[in-house]
Amino acid sequence: MGARWRLWMMMCPACGHTAFRTAWASIKVLNGTHFPPENNNMATDHQTPASKQQQPGTAAFKIIIFEQENFQGRCHELSATCPNLREAGIEKVGSILVHSGPWVGFEQPGCKGEQFVFEKGEYPRWDSWTNSRRNDTIAAFRPIKVDSQEHKIVLYENPNFAGKKIEIIDDDVPSFHAHGYQEKVSSVRVQSGTWVGYQYPGYRGYQYLFEKGEYKDSSEFGAQHPQIQSVRRIRDMQWHQRGAFHP
Repeated sequence: MGARWRLWMMMCPACGHTAFRTAWASIKVLNGTHFPPENNNMATDHQTPASKQQQPGTAAFKIIIFEQENFQGRCHELSATCPNLREAGIEKVGSILVHSGPWVGFEQPGCKGEQFVFEKGEYPRWDSWTNSRRNDTIAAFRPIKVDSQEHKIVLYENPNFAGKKIEIIDDDVPSFHAHGYQEKVSSVRVQSGTWVGYQYPGYRGYQYLFEKGEYKDSSEFGAQHPQIQSVRRIRDMQWHQRGAFHP
């Protein structure tokens, strides 16, 4: 069963702006004002005592690409970035098996174009890794570095980190609208963790990878239009027991 959401509103005493929060993590919709995080003793599913936390290491990345659906046909193993699959002798991507990751695939050579995020698990055909229905082509792969168990991301309405914003700490958000944020997303700051944003609610549509850093304009995270309506954390076996996202 998924997390049960408990949502309430809070008001900033300085300016009167409202923010939406959940009992399981921190999700705040702001109008240019920062709300300090509240103490929250409820642990998320990836938080463990410090004595039991697995420290990041140098675990190898491994992904196996099959040229036909359902893990049939010729297969190829990657353990590092491959900017052009065809030049590496991989004619087509029909199905994928991720042994350790996560990874991101790209529509075009040189790690460009539409993005597809892969976590540990099986992907028997193209519609198991995307529902954008734009195409089924993957031309490049690279590993995604996940170096933190903490996650914090701030998404802004306008370029250059201006306008209304939504701040998310240690949680997956299937719908921004459900938390009172109905604006576009034109710039993003990732303070910790690695995330994937989606064009539509319910983790649907185009995917946008957000690694730690700043994205001043939607073009910097590969979006043709500044539209993101859901976002979730990317996980791996070093930090999360399950090693992947499960709806």
